[in-house]
Amino acid sequence: MTLSGQIQNVLRVSKREVKMLLVRPVYIFSTIFVMFFSIFFFLTLFDTGSPEKMPIAVVDMDCSSISRRVVHELNATQSVDVVAVTHTFEEARVLMQQGRVYAFVVIPERFYADLASFKRPEVVFYMNNVYTLGSNTASKQLLTVMTLASGAFQREVLRKKGLPDYLIMKRLQPVAIDGHFVGNPSSNYLVYLVGILLPGILGLIVLMITIYSIGSELKWKTSRDWLHAAQGSITRAMIGKLLPHVVFYCVFGVMINIILVRYMHFPVNGSFVWLNVGMMAYVLAMQSMAVIIVGLIPILRDALSVGALYGMLSFSLSGFTFPKMGMLTVLQSLTNIFPLRHYYLVYVNEVLFGNPVSQSLPSIAILLSFVGLQMLVVRRLHSAMIYQYFPKD
Repeated sequence: MTLSGQIQNVLRVSKREVKMLLVRPVYIFSTIFVMFFSIFFFLTLFDTGSPEKMPIAVVDMDCSSISRRVVHELNATQSVDVVAVTHTFEEARVLMQQGRVYAFVVIPERFYADLASFKRPEVVFYMNNVYTLGSNTASKQLLTVMTLASGAFQREVLRKKGLPDYLIMKRLQPVAIDGHFVGNPSSNYLVYLVGILLPGILGLIVLMITIYSIGSELKWKTSRDWLHAAQGSITRAMIGKLLPHVVFYCVFGVMINIILVRYMHFPVNGSFVWLNVGMMAYVLAMQSMAVIIVGLIPILRDALSVGALYGMLSFSLSGFTFPKMGMLTVLQSLTNIFPLRHYYLVYVNEVLFGNPVSQSLPSIAILLSFVGLQMLVVRRLHSAMIYQYFPKD
């Protein structure tokens, strides 16, 4: 068969697939609606970039001018909001148990008197670590404010003793710390999380829809018609079926990156072009994994179950929520079978670190290598399409 004839067969199968996409609502709902809802949900959930005004309580047992000043300074910060000032530990504990505050600080009795007599009063923090992000944000702000308040009090005392400011600062901070947040100086949680969560959701949709698209042909015994449209060639049949999905999901993936960079002002310290190349390679890799799963398990119900498990595990084992080096050794090896892990490395390199493209090319090459793994199940899938000997339910 000539090259033009092969192309016509592929286009015939693609045209057939597009018709199926348009007449089945599951495709439209599971792709367009779910993705737009996810984009709207996550971008509005983290619209400020980091948690703000986390509710806390203060147990003020001193009731002095300086303890009230500490409460005022806490309430003036952007990260926490003092929603209650109590005078007993039990009241604050009840507020935490009810989930109304993420943390509370106990200012002891004689707080001002101990400071004035150069004693060391003890301020205690209590954090509800059930909500890790909220408690960590609140505790970090509490520690910062209390450190600054202690330094301000000592500075005033030393000034009254006649010490110049440059000597005071050397006493208060003998070692100066100059911190630099590489790649994300504003510590924007959108950049850390959403930049991978949205591609992860897109990859899960690609995986499940591709499994459904192929598995439904086997379930409803239309696979012979599909193969006949490609004149018996499993290669042309697969290319023609997956081509509309590839185009649509690659466009959707690039659109996600444009939204994050152009409208949400994500940093791009590397190459935006190579970031999109990584996105398209990631879509191809997820499609390939779907073909492998349905090829190994040509039963729609079971293939969808395995695909859902595989897709959800990719969020945990990709390394963006929990670092790879902190995982068990066996899990560190397993991370390599998830395309999201390799796209995450491309994302970190191009968006945050801005290293040369040579740092991203190995991950992109691994993503593209997933495409070749489909050859392992082609014969089994071809046999299932012809003989249709797998159960319908």
